[in-house]
Amino acid sequence: GPGFATLDLAERVGPTGRVHAVERSTRFLDFLRGAATARGITNISPHELDLMECPLPTGPYDAAWCRWVASFVESPRRLVEQLYRVLKPGGVAVFHEYVDYGAWRMVPRRPLQEEFVERVMSTWRANGGEPDIALVLPGLLTAAGFRIRYAEPRIFALRPQDAMWQWTGTFIRVNSARMVELGTADAAWAKRVVQELEAAEADPASFTVTPMVLELVAEKP
Repeated sequence: GPGFATLDLAERVGPTGRVHAVERSTRFLDFLRGAATARGITNISPHELDLMECPLPTGPYDAAWCRWVASFVESPRRLVEQLYRVLKPGGVAVFHEYVDYGAWRMVPRRPLQEEFVERVMSTWRANGGEPDIALVLPGLLTAAGFRIRYAEPRIFALRPQDAMWQWTGTFIRVNSARMVELGTADAAWAKRVVQELEAAEADPASFTVTPMVLELVAEKP
């Protein structure tokens, strides 16, 4: 993506540390470089490469951090094996991946929002990804030689006035329109989805329960 987490990590490790950012999109890497310059951050090394086709930059590294990566790649096993190879002994791999994407619900229930979630998952799988990849990720990690140090589910109940609601609301608006562009949904359906979202945002009793993420920390012995 555009590298917001990379910027945060670079500030976290400080001037004596370095973050290597891996992304296959030139556009996203250009955004990251510009954002780093604007914030005066100089300890980032961007790498334009495809995780499924290219080796990771040579380590060894203290830690690796992946959010919503394993769920999109063609071979999560290859991703995990690559990380094991470049981490130093005692290094950790941190993952945030969905364990139950279908947990994304609205309260009171909104039928079109639930249909939207089902369509997202179907499209995801049709393109070779797996939204609930965290169900198999611990097995892949242990098979590669990692030791699971920590696992914790992350899920939130948000109100329309909460900042994180904007993430879910924007995702629904942008991706319902994208489905129309791709021909997987018609414009009338997408319009109804947005109208239902607007009704939820105007309802003081509304909550959205986010998709359940599993936070995993695995250590290389």
